[in-house]
Amino acid sequence: MQKTPIYSISLFVLLGVFSCQKSQVATDSIAENSETERIRPLYVSDSVVYDTDDPAIWIHPEDPKQSLIIGTDKDADGALYVFDLKGNAIDSLIRRDIQRPNNVDVGYGLVMGSDTLDFAVTGERLTSRLRFFKLPEMVELNPGGLEVFQGESGEEYRDLMGVAVYKSPQSGKNYVIAGRKNGPTDGTYLWQYEILATEEGLSLELVRKFANFSGIKEIEAIAVDQELGYVYCSDEGVGVRKYYAEPELGNEELALFARDGFADDHEGISIYKTSDRKGYLLISDQGADLFRVFPREGTAENAHDHPLLATLPLSTLSSDGSEVTALNLGQDYPSGLFVAMSDDKTFQIYAWEQLSKHIQNNQ
Repeated sequence: MQKTPIYSISLFVLLGVFSCQKSQVATDSIAENSETERIRPLYVSDSVVYDTDDPAIWIHPEDPKQSLIIGTDKDADGALYVFDLKGNAIDSLIRRDIQRPNNVDVGYGLVMGSDTLDFAVTGERLTSRLRFFKLPEMVELNPGGLEVFQGESGEEYRDLMGVAVYKSPQSGKNYVIAGRKNGPTDGTYLWQYEILATEEGLSLELVRKFANFSGIKEIEAIAVDQELGYVYCSDEGVGVRKYYAEPELGNEELALFARDGFADDHEGISIYKTSDRKGYLLISDQGADLFRVFPREGTAENAHDHPLLATLPLSTLSSDGSEVTALNLGQDYPSGLFVAMSDDKTFQIYAWEQLSKHIQNNQ
């Protein structure tokens, strides 16, 4: 991004102070949206042009401190933004001319001929195409993207929104799961594709259609638990639905939880892993400006029973999407990082310790 010239010492000082405040602990300019004391982010990202929607985290394989945050700027003239772990936009990695990207996710270890690569994938709502970018260079694979929801003719049935990546521990196959603005209520709302890669590029093979839908609003947020092999999706205004991620295990709905207490839409889903099987599910209660926390492992009696554990009063405004990692990303994030969009064109970035302290104190 082009920086504004500095014409005076006083202006330089003023801008320096502002920049420092932006990139350090969040300032008091973030509005209090209830009487509850809000948990403030460690950093707030640079602003996007139009409308933040969903973030993802790419973990650097050699130096976790060099990991990246990728976020969508949702508009017909939208973009994928790339930030460092303090929320500074990396201009050379921003990719524009993406037609209304809603969600983004990250995959690892995709074999393309003699190359093995990581990638980001975003859904382009206005063209019904998935756009893939090699990480960390953000070089587009298959420029222009790959079409999904072919043959659908219902109103907004091809308006691509949610995306999530799954790599099967059993077969090593890579999948992408796609959701849309509207869809059928016959258990085929989400479509799962295998990502096929060769030296020439990528292609998609539809392997199943699954997931119930209430028909009330939409399903946008999708998250995959790689280790436990589950898919979660937010049926907005109803609850969170849970399915197997492996297509061969069938389309049975394993759970519908988080049904009570939400002020409005169920939105972003993030999975924090304290071990291979335990951790937390964080669900955005968008209308209340809260994140509600549920046990990843379920209960001792039922792995698919997810009772409410705690609520997190973060300072995000009307948050759609979020992501979390439990990996040590350096001095600021020894137990991991949580990032969520805020309805002020930014992403808010938290150290996990800020959230875990509140969870432990409120269970």
